[in-house]
Amino acid sequence: MTREADPFAASRRSVLRLAGSAAALVLGAGVLDARRARAQETEVDALKPGQYVWYPDRAPEGFVAIIVSLPDQRCYVYRNGVRIGVSTCSTGKAGHETPVGVFTILQKDVDHHSSIYDDASMPFTERLTWSGVALHAGGLPGYPSSHGCVHLPLAFSKLLFAVTHYGTPVIIADSHSQPLDVLHPGLVMPADATVAIQKDDPKNANGTPDTAAAPDPAQDAVAMIISGADKALTVIKDGATAFTAPVTIKDPQTPLGNVVYVLKSVGGEVSWTALSFEGNGAAGGKAASAIDRVTVAAAANQQLAKLLVPGSTLFITDLSATPDTRSDKDFVILSQAAS
Repeated sequence: MTREADPFAASRRSVLRLAGSAAALVLGAGVLDARRARAQETEVDALKPGQYVWYPDRAPEGFVAIIVSLPDQRCYVYRNGVRIGVSTCSTGKAGHETPVGVFTILQKDVDHHSSIYDDASMPFTERLTWSGVALHAGGLPGYPSSHGCVHLPLAFSKLLFAVTHYGTPVIIADSHSQPLDVLHPGLVMPADATVAIQKDDPKNANGTPDTAAAPDPAQDAVAMIISGADKALTVIKDGATAFTAPVTIKDPQTPLGNVVYVLKSVGGEVSWTALSFEGNGAAGGKAASAIDRVTVAAAANQQLAKLLVPGSTLFITDLSATPDTRSDKDFVILSQAAS
């Protein structure tokens, strides 16, 4: 008795071969991505004083956040949570240490000169405090050497200047984590705020973004501070306190740590890019969950719904943010009372 030929056997074998090839391609792509990531980190680690890498096409549009790592003497630039550049830098030397904290860009000047140090040239200055701390092109010997500013390579400072705006957050830290997206809004930003932000994302007739009608983050973005020590929310707009409100923190005995959130809207979907960092004696927080531990009263949420636009920044910290430990204009959290 002979076995009848299976008319579908060849087709099944072809499908299995195709599936195997697809799996191999996926696995190969994963291995390749891992190798590229390792190569990129090696490239960053190998940067010599004055060198930088710049990949703006990785995220052509969106809101920028900057992290300056004091131990690494590196400046990291993220756009919509994607790293688009890394540069060597030189921060403050002993006796002139660059302060740790969260800052926003207050002024920009292509051809600035120091009013303190003999009219010294400070190209592409981006001011972080009114007391003299800024990002700008300057000397890069490979170690902290400035009077408190963050020195950058001239070409890199020009590139950075072109992608920032007034209000862009700059985090100066002892250490930091990679940014991650937090897709849920958190209790501090209710659904009505999400709807309001989506309405502030105007479109042209063909469906493309209407950039002329969209909110200007340089003028409209707000900075928010939630202090675990004070159990309070402070909202800052145009350098002045817009309002304050009490907050309730779930599991208050567990530290919040330091986390900065930057609000973004991509394709009409509103989310936060979260960056956890260590500084001023406070550890980095859990970026994905810190925002969910904070509850704000309904009245405060209604006020936020009227103020929040993409590019707004939220800083959650265990540290006190009372007037004697922070400056509204500087938006920096200090570990002790300001002198």
